[in-house]
Amino acid sequence: MPRQRPFIPRLLAVACLAPALGCSGGGDGGSRAAAGSTVTAAPAGGVVAPARVEVIGGLLGCEVSIRTEAEELREGVCHGTAGDYLITTFPEDRLKDTWLDAASVYGGTYLVGTQWVVSAKPALLKKARPEIGGELQDLSGASGTTGS
Repeated sequence: MPRQRPFIPRLLAVACLAPALGCSGGGDGGSRAAAGSTVTAAPAGGVVAPARVEVIGGLLGCEVSIRTEAEELREGVCHGTAGDYLITTFPEDRLKDTWLDAASVYGGTYLVGTQWVVSAKPALLKKARPEIGGELQDLSGASGTTGS
C-alpha cells in the first residue's frame, strides 16, 4: 500500500514561517483581498510563469538558499541588498491556494503569481512586482481558513 504524505501539515508549517520574514500582519479587507491590480505577467522581467525559486530570486537580485524541497512545494530564502524574501513555488495552483488559505490565519501581504508566492515586507513586494509580476494580496489574519 502506498504511503500517504502529510501534505497539509507541511504546508501549514511552511505558512507559519512566513510571518517571521517580515510579512505584515492584519489587514482591513477580507482574506485574499487584492491590494493591487491582477497583472500576473512580469513586464520588466519577461518571465513566463510558473517560475522556479532560483529564477524569481535572480530577478530579485539575490541568490536563493533552498530550505524546503518537497513534492508539494519548493521554498527558498533570498537575502537581497534591499531585504529578505521567502520564495515558494508549487507544482499546481491548487497547492498554492491551500498554502495561502493556511497563511491567512497569520495575515500579511504576499506577492502571488502562477504557482508561486513571495513573502517579504510590503514595501519590498511593491518594488519587486514590476520585475516578477504577480498580484499583491493582503490576507486578513482571521482565525480559520477561507473557502476557495
